[in-house]
Amino acid sequence: MENCLSVQTKPAIATSTASATDREFVKGLGLTSSTMLVMGSMIGSGIFLVSAEISREVGSPALLIGAWLITGFLTITAALSYGELAAMMPHAGGQYVYLREALGPLWGFLYGWTLFLVIQTGTIAAVGVAFGKFLGVFFPSISSSHWILHLWKVPAIHLGSMTLGNMDVGISTQNLMAILMVIALSIINIFGVKTGAFIQNVFTFAKVAGLLGLVLVGIFIGRNAAALAANFGANFWHGVWASHPIQVGAGGPLVLVSTLTILAVAQVGSLFSADAWNNVTFTAGEVINPKRNLPLSLVIGTGVVIALYIACNVIYLNVLPLHGSPDGGTILQRGIQYATEDRVATAALTQMFGAIGGYLMAVAIMVSSVGCNNGLILSGARVYYAMAKDGLFFRRAGKLHPTYKTPVVSLMVQMVWICILCVSGSYGQLLDYVVFAVLVFYILTIAGLFVLRFKHPNAERPYRAFGYPVLPAIYIVMAIFIDIVLLLYKPQFTWPGLIIVLLGIPVYYAWRSRPGLSEASPA
Repeated sequence: MENCLSVQTKPAIATSTASATDREFVKGLGLTSSTMLVMGSMIGSGIFLVSAEISREVGSPALLIGAWLITGFLTITAALSYGELAAMMPHAGGQYVYLREALGPLWGFLYGWTLFLVIQTGTIAAVGVAFGKFLGVFFPSISSSHWILHLWKVPAIHLGSMTLGNMDVGISTQNLMAILMVIALSIINIFGVKTGAFIQNVFTFAKVAGLLGLVLVGIFIGRNAAALAANFGANFWHGVWASHPIQVGAGGPLVLVSTLTILAVAQVGSLFSADAWNNVTFTAGEVINPKRNLPLSLVIGTGVVIALYIACNVIYLNVLPLHGSPDGGTILQRGIQYATEDRVATAALTQMFGAIGGYLMAVAIMVSSVGCNNGLILSGARVYYAMAKDGLFFRRAGKLHPTYKTPVVSLMVQMVWICILCVSGSYGQLLDYVVFAVLVFYILTIAGLFVLRFKHPNAERPYRAFGYPVLPAIYIVMAIFIDIVLLLYKPQFTWPGLIIVLLGIPVYYAWRSRPGLSEASPA
């Protein structure tokens, strides 16, 4: 890192409006809280589930680890690049501000639009329902089929490779738990950023300790001789240099692709599991000494989580064989590929401890879900607040609570939309559609790093991105390759996500044409 200890006279990028609004916030997030926000937002339920799907795609222990190593490289490289942007523009809204300043207000709005409509809110809804699902392990009456108010069932609509609908609308005991969790955490976060940070620190510490415990137990107690022989013998490199079958779209033809292509497809699960690390940038207006603490929290937080994720997958391979059968009668026969409902971590703990392992994992996922959603709720509201200040969101969302200095209206608007998604049952499909779009915005933001270096070469940069320009350029090339592969082979996930983003363009111009909805003109 390049620390600027002397007084700087170089021009800053951020606008005076952003500086003024940031002074309204309470500086309540130190390095520890910021790092916990990074880690807590990243660790949800994905690490406990997605390795099953990845292993079915890659078919090799070496490629399973390779998929997570690629995710780790991409995530940490992006975090290093975002560190420079965060130190330059330490203002509420984070990535929204970076896109606005580098590429223009339309691109910032499209990011904020997609974040509100799907990315942030859909993730919170999905994580909340996962909480309800695992709470049902202890209370069987909490179930997706136990309806309190069943409104209607939306029939399936097939549009080429896409399937829309096929979901139930109403309140079940399962999504009621999600709604209650979202309401509780939204209200808690009204009472000051320090209150939200305390909740975040407690739950993040608990789930990091849980993941670390899984790793240590797997190393010293859970090693299984059959799994070790199956995964780390001659089969470790199985299929690394071979062609891999993949189905194009939903119900499309099977084609053979290269190892690089199949690894790109596998990134859908691993990148999604490692996502949301950028949420700390949304809260920049409340970070103490942000020019130092934001870059540090990004690097430390992503580094620790990625190390834990890779270690967890090594443990899965120590405990369970990768290859298995969907008709297997035992945990070992089903393997990682066909773990029941893809719950790989549950299968690993059950193999080590018996039935008690399933209960331990249910508790771990519930703790992880609360911590993850708290971080997402806390940080997401800051983006809509920044958009409102630019005249691109509801005017009242740009108001802070007079006592606690939190974006109370933004928190409430976010809460209402999440609850609607929970009741509608649409969040799962929406999340499938935005993995592609999320990667597009990461590409654009890191491209913005190059734009700002060119447009504002003399701007104050308390931290300069490590490895610039090589590492950011490699990230852009790799991410573009992944998006192209997804467009070709997973069109049912990519085109709908692109359509959601593009629908924001007419909304942007419509919003700009109605100044009465905002306090300020768009940037």
